[in-house]
This record gives sequence, structure tokens and C-alpha cells, in this order.
Amino acid sequence: MLTSTEYSSLVKIPEGVEVQVEGNPVVGYTVRARGPLGENSKFLKFRDVFIEKTEGGIRVYTPILKAKHKAIVGTYTAHINNLIKGVTEGFEYKLKVFYAHFPVKLRVSGGEVIIENFLGETTPRKAKIVGNAKVEIKGQEIIVKGVDIEECGQTAANLERATKIRNKDRRVFQDGIYIVKKP
Repeated sequence: MLTSTEYSSLVKIPEGVEVQVEGNPVVGYTVRARGPLGENSKFLKFRDVFIEKTEGGIRVYTPILKAKHKAIVGTYTAHINNLIKGVTEGFEYKLKVFYAHFPVKLRVSGGEVIIENFLGETTPRKAKIVGNAKVEIKGQEIIVKGVDIEECGQTAANLERATKIRNKDRRVFQDGIYIVKKP
């Protein structure tokens, strides 16, 4: 299997998880994972990097021994590991609301988190919830959960960015929503 003229990585598939690999190197590969928490998929395409399902798991390899190709093999391996981790354990970001001047009110409405009374502003700020990420608000703590690490991370970043303060001294105005725990 492994020869001296190729670089490869193997991702083991745990029990209770079903992984499918569809596609070819020209069009690209779609890797789908299904597990106890749901289903997730990722499209991966890079020339001369191959993905195949074997008895031991998912094998990612390249016959070209250049640094960029080796890096892409590692990146694809990490993406597939995140797919599997997402459908088995899920991902969770914790954020905390800090305020010293005006009490901030939060609520989830549709696909957005509405941030009211931030710095005493009358117009509410909004942060988009990306994809299938779930947002729970417990007092001054916000929990973002989901099976896709990119959706959860982008939702958490949107919350942080929505409360960014401009044209004021950051040493005095430290109010905002900040990520306190990442997966």
C-alpha cells in the first residue's frame, strides 16, 4: 500500500459512524459523515490529492512529495476528522456578555441573535446564525452548538463582531460579547 513515492494519511472511522466518499480527482470529492448527532458533508478538491475509502478507514494520499501537497493531505485529514467528531460529539463555543455601562438584552429571532441596549443604543444590533448552528442564551452566557465546526465558529465570530466598538477608547469601553471557550 504505502510506497516511498507517495505521502498518505489514514482516518479511522469509529463505530456508529457511516462515512461515504463520492467523486473523483478531476471533479473533486464529497465526503459525507452520518452519526448519532446528525449528518454533515464537505467538498474537497485539489489536483493530485486522492481520497478513498478502505477497510481501515478513509485514506488521503498524494503521489507528489512536495510540501504543498503534503500540507493539503494534512488539511483534508483534519477536515475529515472534524466531520467525524461533529457527528459523534458535536462542537460547542461558549461566549460571555460583558457590560459595565448598560445592561445588554439578547434574544434569538429566526436566523439571527438580536442584541438590544448595547452601549445604550436604541437600534438593536444583529448577528447572523450560520447554517444549522444552534444558539442558546443563558443569562450572560451564550452557547453555540452544532455538527459543523465552520458554521459554529462563524456564528460565534458574527456575535463577537456585532458588538465591536469603534471610535471609543477600548480601555474604557470593554463591553461586548467575547468567545471564552472554543472546541
